[in-house]
Amino acid sequence: MANSSLMEALDSLAKEKNIPKELILKEIQNALEVACKQSYKNTENISVLMNFETGEYHVIVAKTVVEDVENDETEISLYEAQNMDGSYKLGDTVNIELNSQEFGRIAASAARNVLMQGIREEEHKILKDEYSGYTHRIITGIVQRKMGKSYSIDLGKSEAILTEREQIPGESYHTGDRYKFFVLEVKENKHNLKIYVSRTHPDLVRCLFEEEVSEIRDGIVEIKNIAREPGNRTKMAVWSYDENVDPVGACVGMNGTRVNAVVSEIHDEKIDIINWDENPARLIENALSPAKVISVIADSDERTAKVVVPDYQLSLAIGREGQNARLAAKLTGYKIDIKSETQARESGDFFDYDEFGEEEYYDEEGYEENGDETGSEE
Repeated sequence: MANSSLMEALDSLAKEKNIPKELILKEIQNALEVACKQSYKNTENISVLMNFETGEYHVIVAKTVVEDVENDETEISLYEAQNMDGSYKLGDTVNIELNSQEFGRIAASAARNVLMQGIREEEHKILKDEYSGYTHRIITGIVQRKMGKSYSIDLGKSEAILTEREQIPGESYHTGDRYKFFVLEVKENKHNLKIYVSRTHPDLVRCLFEEEVSEIRDGIVEIKNIAREPGNRTKMAVWSYDENVDPVGACVGMNGTRVNAVVSEIHDEKIDIINWDENPARLIENALSPAKVISVIADSDERTAKVVVPDYQLSLAIGREGQNARLAAKLTGYKIDIKSETQARESGDFFDYDEFGEEEYYDEEGYEENGDETGSEE
């Protein structure tokens, strides 16, 4: 049987739910099969045939031709079969179309439940496929409501969860506020998706710069590493594959437009952008920016470094509550011991430049001669 009004309704439903009409028709087929099971004890000989282009379907019961009927659900008498077609003989199979209206209210209710469950599952699958693609990327969402210490974030077709741990310290969230989030994970259960997002992950900063800086998207500039203390400060090391492109300048942008766009998105968090260097000593010197450095001895095997700074730069190199030194250590992967020039001379850690190769040791004067620079954005 076919139903044009049914097909029109399916078109509307498919558009509303963003589900292919063929999948909905498949669920209707499944629902009809459930209805058959509700109405008939033996369903092995019942099948539902559906045309997915027209929506036309037929419910067919196959019955064996017998002399005397013992089970009218699986058998048909020779007399009755020959009344339908005189060519039937004993042992033949007769396909009889059932009227779906005969399924009854219980069967119809079961079919309706199966149909709605099937549509929900298809909708759920489509959402999962869509949002799984956002894992480890950024997405825009609107704060919907507070749930204890967490927040529900409206993503449009689904919701995400921003837990207390993933919130930027000092940042206030109000209903209707729009933010960009880093998608940590998409979990699936029987009823819905659980999408977990973050405002504190270092890769949120990475993705924001990828959006703002065309040189990063084009693969000319690479973000080598990021160290972040959310809400306070981020240090980011960048490298250029084109000697004519300054990676720090590309990320800062003209008049600071690019870095300021990122800063405004993460609660005015300070961002230091420095040049990456394969020489660990040079990298450590850059990472301690904005402090000036006299000398660095880096032990690549032990992943430790001794740094000497001018006396008046010691507090700047260490930073408030050790933040600058701590972020530099995270960024470089080295345990950094910072001493003032006076402390280094008193402890015997201050060495003459000529005693060491440049790969391990260099001083401020040597940098000035080589024309090396360190970029930073306060």
